[in-house]
Amino acid sequence: MNKIFLVIQREYLSRVKKKSFLIATLLTPLIFPAIMGVFVWIAMSEKENQSLRIIEVIDETDLFFMESSEQYAFTSSVDDPEEAKQMVQEGDRYGFLHIPKIDLANPQGIQFYGVENPSLSLMGYLESALKRKIEDQKLYQLGIDPKVLKEIRTDISIQSITLGEQGEEKVNDATVNYALGFISGILIYVFIFVYGNQIMQGVIEEKSSRIVEILVSSLKPFQLMMGKIVGIGAVGLTQFLIWVLLIGTLSTVVMGVLGMQMPQQQAMELANPEFAQATPDAGEVATILQVINGIDFVTLVFSFIIYFLGGYLLYGALFAAVGSAVDAPSDAQQFMFPITIPLIVAYMGLFVFVLQDPTSSASFWLSIIPLTSPIAMMGRISYGVPFWELALSMGLLVLGFLFTTWLAGKIYRIGILMHGTKPTYRILWKWIKASQ
Repeated sequence: MNKIFLVIQREYLSRVKKKSFLIATLLTPLIFPAIMGVFVWIAMSEKENQSLRIIEVIDETDLFFMESSEQYAFTSSVDDPEEAKQMVQEGDRYGFLHIPKIDLANPQGIQFYGVENPSLSLMGYLESALKRKIEDQKLYQLGIDPKVLKEIRTDISIQSITLGEQGEEKVNDATVNYALGFISGILIYVFIFVYGNQIMQGVIEEKSSRIVEILVSSLKPFQLMMGKIVGIGAVGLTQFLIWVLLIGTLSTVVMGVLGMQMPQQQAMELANPEFAQATPDAGEVATILQVINGIDFVTLVFSFIIYFLGGYLLYGALFAAVGSAVDAPSDAQQFMFPITIPLIVAYMGLFVFVLQDPTSSASFWLSIIPLTSPIAMMGRISYGVPFWELALSMGLLVLGFLFTTWLAGKIYRIGILMHGTKPTYRILWKWIKASQ
């Protein structure tokens, strides 16, 4: 055990003391706020300097009146389409919207002309505006006043409440649950890939430099492999914690200096425009507090740590085995494919199944199978998972880690001392059987 600890200490200190580690750890948190600040500054500058774009409209139906906005102004100064096109080419108009005589039941043939490709936002704005006006015309033809329908339409908000086994009630919010599952799942996915590759690169470097031959003379290959996995994992956790603290602090400072709101406030204003003009009343504040209180942060944090470490250790052993079997990173590609498939399946399943319906059969199995559970289960945790499912998933993850470590150890014992041989899957299988 002492030898494993010495390897862990060596791996940790040798990486933490590197200038590249210090530069990456300190510069990365500076890069994100800097990029955010540049984007915000550019957006503010463009908004201030952006000129009003004038669009010429020729409406042959005489049914539509296009209202101007802060960004686009609509005018009807000519009746000839060719003359309107000429105005666009000469730069007198940003674009030309031609509405021919159309059948309201099947409005086809509406065209927009411009000297440059229109943006997605402009086309969406025009299509949405014309869609509403065509619907209003249809209502008029049926003898229905559109204003009556607008008065009838009512926005509602359904409060989601989860009932516990003891009858307790918890207020929750699907958007918050989605965000928590999305962030935690993606973090684990990125961590496994980045630091798993570091394990593989480290093993390949030691093998190619023959340093490993000296190390295995004083300790077992399995001890060396475990020390390397745990040591690099500790480096990753250290770097991750520093990033979280620095990015959170610096982002707040940058946004405050620029006089901008934090993303949470902007999201609330986009979802509810009245939020910008009014302070939430006591009822709204109480609801927000109920949602926060309804989140089981203890289970969420504990589960994140378990799956964070379990997923890394499971895949870290496989990455170490691949690194021990090859002499160069280019030779590792054929063995990386089977390892990355479960990670990609878990990543795609997070969006397709887990976050859309966390109680579906696909979500359940993705969160139970050890190779996919670290990512999938974190997508389900915030929605609430029965204790037996969580215990089963964690138990299988531990067994999966022990199995992959056992399997990787067999490959590592022989592969770490093999040079000049390009291994195949058949050779790896022989190594596994030979070390029994």
